[in-house]
Amino acid sequence: MEKLWANVDKIEMVDFVLIQCYSGWRPAELCEIKLENINLKDNWFRGGSKTDSGKNRKVPIHPKIKKLIEKRCKEAKKMNFNYLFWIEAYRSGDIIPLNYKPLNDRFRKIVNELKLDERHRAHDGRKHFVTQAKKYGVDEFAIKYIVGHTITDITEKIYTERPFEWLQSEIEKIE
Repeated sequence: MEKLWANVDKIEMVDFVLIQCYSGWRPAELCEIKLENINLKDNWFRGGSKTDSGKNRKVPIHPKIKKLIEKRCKEAKKMNFNYLFWIEAYRSGDIIPLNYKPLNDRFRKIVNELKLDERHRAHDGRKHFVTQAKKYGVDEFAIKYIVGHTITDITEKIYTERPFEWLQSEIEKIE
């Protein structure tokens, strides 16, 4: 993590990895987040895929990554682009939404340039998020909600109402 933070403005897409590490998005989900689904005032972004629990979920923005997201939003708006992450198309030079293949290529470049363990994969930011959430005592149900996993506990799933502020306070436990 120290190497990532030290290189956030030096190596392309390090901000992507850091945002993933503090939010738990699947790589493909983070690629698909549109600016219209980001609320910087109330500190959340919306997106998701794969399962009913994972789709269209609202995830708190951790304070450590807010400036990274603000910067990305500002850059995207300057280009009149509607996605948080983008790439330049190889042939046309057009700006297009980032997708998994080019993300994976850039992730490999980060691993190589920072001399990280070659076993790292683009999904590791999500794994890091869950590991850190458990380390810092984030409520189990908050973790499942944030990463889009199904909650099978009937009491929690059906009878417990949780305000968004609760999720925000839970994610802020992560240092």
